[in-house]
Amino acid sequence: MPHPTAHLPLPVRLPLPALLALATAVFVTCLTEILPAGVLPGMSDDLGVGESAMGQSVTVYAIGTAATAIPLAAATAGWRRKRLLLTAMAGFAAANTVTAVSSHYPLTMAARFVAGVAAGLAWALLAGYARRLAPDHLQGRAIAVVMTGIPVALALGVPAGTFLGDTVGWRVAFWVMTVVAVVLLGWIAVAVPDRPGQRREGRTPAPRTLGVPGVAPVLFVTLVLVLAHTVLYTYIATFLDRIGMGGSTDVVLLVFGAASLLSIWIVGVHIQSRLRALTLGATVLFAVAATVLAVAADSPAAVYAAAGLWGLGWGGAPTLLQTAVGEAGGDAADAAQAMLVTLWNAATAGGGVVGGLLLDHLGAGSFPWSVLALLLPVLVVVAAARAHGFPAAGSRARVPADRSPRTG
Repeated sequence: MPHPTAHLPLPVRLPLPALLALATAVFVTCLTEILPAGVLPGMSDDLGVGESAMGQSVTVYAIGTAATAIPLAAATAGWRRKRLLLTAMAGFAAANTVTAVSSHYPLTMAARFVAGVAAGLAWALLAGYARRLAPDHLQGRAIAVVMTGIPVALALGVPAGTFLGDTVGWRVAFWVMTVVAVVLLGWIAVAVPDRPGQRREGRTPAPRTLGVPGVAPVLFVTLVLVLAHTVLYTYIATFLDRIGMGGSTDVVLLVFGAASLLSIWIVGVHIQSRLRALTLGATVLFAVAATVLAVAADSPAAVYAAAGLWGLGWGGAPTLLQTAVGEAGGDAADAAQAMLVTLWNAATAGGGVVGGLLLDHLGAGSFPWSVLALLLPVLVVVAAARAHGFPAAGSRARVPADRSPRTG
């Protein structure tokens, strides 16, 4: 018997109110994760722990996401998409409320873990939801609209949260996040069309998803590219301080954020026909930026140029990778998205560790060279995944989830 929503017509244009609601969900997810970095001294003072211990509130969030994204995606695969998104956003509202009122470090860390779990639910859902709300020829652009929540959170949300923390206290910043989440719940309820979950017989287990042609290359590229980005982004202030530009960190990050927004616009316009070229171009731009930082960091103008190239390369990466894994995954796209979320957060957590080891043993000057070393295999894998994963223009095809790697 066909599903009652199986024959609902898709829109002929982008449903912007719905997509902007999803973009706001991305904003809430990203800003909740990184907000402690902007209010760390106040949080550590109030909770009576050192700043290094308080900094683990970001780590425990990432652990919550990485540890639960795949099992929760499997457990909720049959849920209707709006119900699942509302549940995730309610989780953020609850977790940020507890964080805002907590006076005990263990309770705060537990709330941060819950927020990470909610993020795992949201990230495994959002890209696929955006695709299903848009017509085929606009699916990449729909994901690009949704992913604008990331640079907005980085370029505007973190400075605004830091300002609130400095002027009226860090707890107010988390209360504001709760209010945004509550308003978003109403927005989603009113403006976002529902879509069904997957039927049990149509679901693909995670191990079989890895065998779908193209999924493994996209996941590899995700892991290594995010690791390279996180090593540099986490320690950019340290690197800039080493080259005598420590007082310009905010300006460098502003250039990076502005270029990231431009990158998302470019990717949104061209992704449907040029996913492969855009991914190769993004990686090359990032590599050129790292090269400039490695050999010309004594020039402030060169550093600003490198920040712009880095933003142009990185800004559209979430859209490119989530679109690529969704296209490659076919009927197993939701499972593939959950795996991408897990690897993304593992790379985010690992980037801090790897960067710390590099800093301790080789110094801050090793960061750009390390980024270059990581980007080389990314370029090789993207170039090699010509048939599946990052196919050439005109050769993209939806791959059935049950297709084995030996059949094509």
